Amino acid sequence: MTRTPPGLHPVHVITVSAVALALHTPLACGQDAETVVQSAERWLLNPTPRGERRPLSADRPDATESPYTLDAGAVQLEISFVEYALDAESEGDTSTLDVAPFNLKLGLTEHADLQLLVTPYSRLDTPGGDTDGFGNLTLRLKQNLYGNDSGDFAIGVMPLITLPTGRGGLSSDHVEGGVVVPAAWDLGDGWSVGGQIELGFERDNANTGYDTVLSHTAVLGIPVSDRVGAYAEYIGSYTEEGSNYAPSLSGGMTYSLDADTQLDVGVVVGLDNRDTDDVRLFTGLTKRF
Repeated sequence: MTRTPPGLHPVHVITVSAVALALHTPLACGQDAETVVQSAERWLLNPTPRGERRPLSADRPDATESPYTLDAGAVQLEISFVEYALDAESEGDTSTLDVAPFNLKLGLTEHADLQLLVTPYSRLDTPGGDTDGFGNLTLRLKQNLYGNDSGDFAIGVMPLITLPTGRGGLSSDHVEGGVVVPAAWDLGDGWSVGGQIELGFERDNANTGYDTVLSHTAVLGIPVSDRVGAYAEYIGSYTEEGSNYAPSLSGGMTYSLDADTQLDVGVVVGLDNRDTDDVRLFTGLTKRF
């Protein structure tokens, strides 16, 4: 979650909810009636003028998603140039290399955007062998519920569905889904805090059904200069299967090239060697068009 200063199957339920959310008008935070009417009229084919766009907001580089949505008609690319993860175990190391995974966003209305997440190439190296190829596809619909345009607090909701398009070994071969509720608070002078709760439904290891996964995050945004920002983040995930809790710490930096472009770099360090990668490194770019 970064915001640059001026600068019945569970998956079926999620899909229906996503369509319904897009049709609702969000709560207006401190807006007058005229502003609300103008915002309601803007959508994909009647886009927000560039001069009236909100500050750039990205769901990367931290794990905490942003509650802010893309302006109507805008397109935004959030891409990692490369991501590398290593999990060292006594029976051998496991590593993952993802090349150019990206999130392509489209502003549907002033308070809803559609997102497509793709991993064009992934390589998994394990003691038992190597697998590489195309990864899964994930569709997400983010709806801001409060604070998209003004105020110190914002909250949103984002249903998602993952399609098993990846090669064997890179995919569970089953549809998975979940819903994310992100929130953010502006503390002033460039400081911010954010967090989210995510409920996911993932195929279990025995391939007999779905496990419930509950994760949460908390992140602190730190101003360094007019163009540079930093963050520190805690990530926790609880999986129903085995009742395992996996904690991690994350940190990184962002550099704003202009009002529509941001570079980033980050690292995630696992605090539990059994259920998390020891380390994950990544660097990437956010570009709004």
